[in-house]
Amino acid sequence: MSELRLLSVHAHPDDEASKGSATIAKYVAQGVEVMIATCTGGERGDVLNPKINTPENLANLTEIRRKEMQASIAVLGTKHTWLGFQDSGWPEGEPKPPLPKGCFADISREEAAKPLIKLIREFRPQVIITYDEKGGYPHPDHIRCHEITLFAFENAGRVYKFVDLGKPWQPYKLYYQKSFNQNQRKAIAEAFKELGKENPYEEWFDENEPDETYKITTQIECAEYFDIRDKALLAHATQVDPEGVWFALPTEITKRIWPTEDYELAITRVPAQTPETDLFQGIR
Repeated sequence: MSELRLLSVHAHPDDEASKGSATIAKYVAQGVEVMIATCTGGERGDVLNPKINTPENLANLTEIRRKEMQASIAVLGTKHTWLGFQDSGWPEGEPKPPLPKGCFADISREEAAKPLIKLIREFRPQVIITYDEKGGYPHPDHIRCHEITLFAFENAGRVYKFVDLGKPWQPYKLYYQKSFNQNQRKAIAEAFKELGKENPYEEWFDENEPDETYKITTQIECAEYFDIRDKALLAHATQVDPEGVWFALPTEITKRIWPTEDYELAITRVPAQTPETDLFQGIR
């Protein structure tokens, strides 16, 4: 094993490409051993790329998304594991319907955390990345992903807990993704204004959402890896339209206006001085 190990925990295939993938590529280039854990297979998702939204692709979505995930991992150069849960789907309607029985967000937090605890004890990461309590956006699988990662971080090192899941290992640091924070959104909006184009990201966000920029503790300079991020995104052809919103702002402009990926240091077991420019600060 590499001396430094990083585990990034995500809800669905394609999340690893859209959230923090340039950071991942940077650490892989430095020789850090990186594992990506995907909680579900995205079985209840949709084909979001209109160019390939066919009945055949929708019928074979589970198999297709597994192949897309394999291609994305090859681009990023990491290890990968499926935690083996079923996608909960996006509940629509008011009131929202009950979750499908046995899906990821339906089973108990403790039960859902067991495969992740086992993985942590086997892989022994010093650093773990996942989503905050809002899930990045309020999909039930994203919120459950946060819940089980927090639970696993707190319990993987306990000697008398989950003794059948391997030898205890306590990770040192837990980070939350802070993609599209308010300052970043302002920079993007200004860039679209300079280009004379409409900002397609405006509809993604609630203007009344409280500003949580103050929570950002850690910014990773990784603009030189944005091209790898783009390739990882494009590997998920059913989810990402090459001419769609993900690429509405040219990558060269993105590199200039916001060259970092941003995180919140949620828990640390080592002395940490923020702001940070390295997820392994205090560990190296």
